[in-house]
Amino acid sequence: MPESESEPKRDPKPRPDPPPRLPLDWIAAALRRERTRAGLSLSELAKRAGIAKSTLSQLEAASGNPSVETLWALGVALGVPFSALVEPPVPSVQVIRAGQGPTVASEMAEYAATLLSASPPGVRRDVYHVRVEPGAARDSEPHIPGTVEHLIVSTGRMKAGPAGEEVELGPGDYMSYRGDVRHSYEALVPGATFVLVMQHA
Repeated sequence: MPESESEPKRDPKPRPDPPPRLPLDWIAAALRRERTRAGLSLSELAKRAGIAKSTLSQLEAASGNPSVETLWALGVALGVPFSALVEPPVPSVQVIRAGQGPTVASEMAEYAATLLSASPPGVRRDVYHVRVEPGAARDSEPHIPGTVEHLIVSTGRMKAGPAGEEVELGPGDYMSYRGDVRHSYEALVPGATFVLVMQHA
């Protein structure tokens, strides 16, 4: 076979996919919104955050690659939590699979933070660690109006969610859903554990 027709060499070791990047338009819209709310110019916000004005201008134009440190500094300068700058629109039932979700990497260390859920103002959150074994599903009656549940699987596999909208989940998967409707938790393998956060308005 002529050299020009030979197959290209393939890398025998597939490289892992990089962590998903934050959609830059989320960040841009959040920065413009919060800067306008605070009544700050580009120059003033950049000065308070200790970053270059050109960097802030790029971020508000939905370009660049912001780091955890940059966004954290901007959040402090704006007086808002980090999550306010990266939180995506959330549907009524949300599932984020392990290794997915809006992730920002650090410039200083091998560290990457993935936002699963931001706490709305004026709410209370209770945190539980739960163990569940195969057998009958744990059916839960509706909690007080406005309750939202956040569930992160630690070990095993399980099925959870509102009646008729149950989703199968594995280690590292995250799910949120209304807790003021009937819902259930069911272990699909022995030794399933999860963290449950109950959010009350």
